[in-house]
Amino acid sequence: MTFCFKMQSPTLNEQLQTYCTNLEGEFALIPEPRQQELAELADYISKKLKSGEAAKLTVICTHNSRRSHIGQLWLAAAATFYGVEGVATYSGGTEATAFNPRAVAAMRRAGFSISGDETESNPRYTAKLGEGTDEITLFSKKYDDPANPQRGFAAIMVCSDADEACPFIPGAEKRFAIRYDDPKAADGTPDEAATYDERCKQIGREMLFAVRHATKRL
Repeated sequence: MTFCFKMQSPTLNEQLQTYCTNLEGEFALIPEPRQQELAELADYISKKLKSGEAAKLTVICTHNSRRSHIGQLWLAAAATFYGVEGVATYSGGTEATAFNPRAVAAMRRAGFSISGDETESNPRYTAKLGEGTDEITLFSKKYDDPANPQRGFAAIMVCSDADEACPFIPGAEKRFAIRYDDPKAADGTPDEAATYDERCKQIGREMLFAVRHATKRL
């Protein structure tokens, strides 16, 4: 099986396409040491695709409530934006809670179409990136949940607690520590929405950077 790519995909919805284009123009904001960390992730993605395998990426934080879901969605959007086939994205935590509604709202503001019954304690959401794209099912779960790959995947640790608590992820063939500050710190403050939007933008910018650099190596 051979995977291919084209520079931009027309299948993202218009708002998300514009958001991604704007993020692409902000790559220079990523510090050089961070770019090196993301380049290692890009190398993993490109090697998997060049070998004819899917690049399975599981984004992990403690509660699978904010940063891990944001990372999963942005990796999926980045693959669609750059027309990269064969990238499969997942998320999990060291424990299960719920996809936080503040994070859901921030992703909606960025252009993701997300629906679900928010009255449940751990809602199951469905995300859609655009016309013709597959639906993505989102709910809080542990990283080893049956919904996630059990082997042959990369574990992307996006919070310090999960990174330190899980130095070894069973089944992961590669592990990346790409940490982000938790937007939870702003919950209930006047800066809440702005903080979530900024974290959404930061993670989106960096996941696009990684996938873009993976395409350069295909």
